[in-house]
Amino acid sequence: MEHVDVEAVEPFVHPSPDTPGGRSISDALGTTEFTLNRYEIAPGEGFSGGMHAHLDQEEVFYVLSGTATFDTEDGRVEVGAGEAIRFEPGEYQHGHNETDDPVVALAIGAPGTRHDWDDIRVPLPCPECGHEALGVAFADDHASFELACPECDATMDPPE
Repeated sequence: MEHVDVEAVEPFVHPSPDTPGGRSISDALGTTEFTLNRYEIAPGEGFSGGMHAHLDQEEVFYVLSGTATFDTEDGRVEVGAGEAIRFEPGEYQHGHNETDDPVVALAIGAPGTRHDWDDIRVPLPCPECGHEALGVAFADDHASFELACPECDATMDPPE
């Protein structure tokens, strides 16, 4: 058994500019089969750096307070306190806060520690070969990233 005070967990730094980190509850608890992060999203901020999909992980977001807006391939979905939304592997999504109040939410992903950061995709065409989605290639310290084409290996900096 493991026990943790969530407020005592240090926030992690997100590699996308102007994106707040979360608190990795799963790291603090030592989970191996799923990932659990707690986010506090200020007005105008988002959970991640933009529209993306995880090819190897499903994600569930459970909103504890406030209202989060998720952009999806099917349109926008508002998720309020006490509500949850699930994205299967490969589904594009971007969650953010369009309100004047903070959003507090849990993000649950499975599998957890087996998650491969190289299997994140963004819906941007490759400037070299035109492939429809680019991969996210993080630096070893996860402090920065670049976009890489899974078809031709061309790389580029993320758009501003």
